[in-house]
Amino acid sequence: MSGVMKRMGMIFRAKANKALDRAEDPRETLDYSYQKQLELLQKVRRGVADVATSRKRLELQLNQLQTQSAKLEDQGRKALALGREDLAREALSRRAALQQQVTDLETQHQTLSGEEEKLTLAAQRLQAKVDAFRTKKETIKATYTAAQAQTRIGEAFSGISEEMGDVGLAIQRAEDKTAQLQARAGAIDELLASGALDDPSGMAKDDIQAELDRLSGGTDVELELQRMKAELAGGSTQQQAIEGGTAGSQGQQQDTPRFDKQ
Repeated sequence: MSGVMKRMGMIFRAKANKALDRAEDPRETLDYSYQKQLELLQKVRRGVADVATSRKRLELQLNQLQTQSAKLEDQGRKALALGREDLAREALSRRAALQQQVTDLETQHQTLSGEEEKLTLAAQRLQAKVDAFRTKKETIKATYTAAQAQTRIGEAFSGISEEMGDVGLAIQRAEDKTAQLQARAGAIDELLASGALDDPSGMAKDDIQAELDRLSGGTDVELELQRMKAELAGGSTQQQAIEGGTAGSQGQQQDTPRFDKQ
C-alpha cells in the first residue's frame, strides 16, 4: 500500500510540476525577483537611516555632556578662586562622572559610525546589483518575447500550432466532404446514363438513345463540314469563270482590226 501511495504522490508531483512549468512566464518571474530585490534594498536603506539617526542622537548627547563638563570645570575654577575647595572638589567629581559617560558615548559613536559605513557600502553594492539585474531582466524579457513571436510565426507557417492545426483539420474535412460529394454525383450520373437508375422527372435518356444522339450529332457535324466545303469550292469556280471571261473580252478587243480614215 505504501508503494502505491508513493507512486501516486510522484505522479501528482510530476503533473503539478508540468502544469506549473506550462503556466510559468519567465518575464513575470523576473519582474517578481526584481521587485523582491527592490524591497531588500529598501530595507537596507532603512537600516542605514536608522543607524545614522542613532549616531546623530549620540552626537547630540555628546555635545550636551561636553557642554556640562566644560561648565563644571568652570565652576570648579571659580570655587577655588573664592576659596571654596569643597565646591571645587564636588564640581570636579561631577565632571569626572560626565567624562566617563562621554567616553562611553564616544565608543558607541565609533561603533555606530562603523556600522553605518558598512551598511552604506552594502547598500551601494546592492544598488549596483539591482541596476545590473534590471538591465539583464529587460534584455532577457525582450529576447524571450522575440523568441516567442518567432516560434509562433514558425508554428503558424508550418501548421503545427493549435490554431493553425484546427484550421488545417477544417480544410481537410471540407476537402474530403467535397470529394465525397463529387464522387457521389459522378456515380449517380453514370448510373442514370446506363439506365441502372430511373429518373422520375423523365429527363434522363437510356443508353440506346444516348448513342443515337451521339451518332446523329457527329453526322450533323460532317454534313455541315461538307456544305462549307461545297460553298468554298463553288465560290472558287465562280471566281475563275469571272476571271476567264474578263481575259477573253480583252483578247477580242485586241484582235479587232482598226481602219484609219483617209
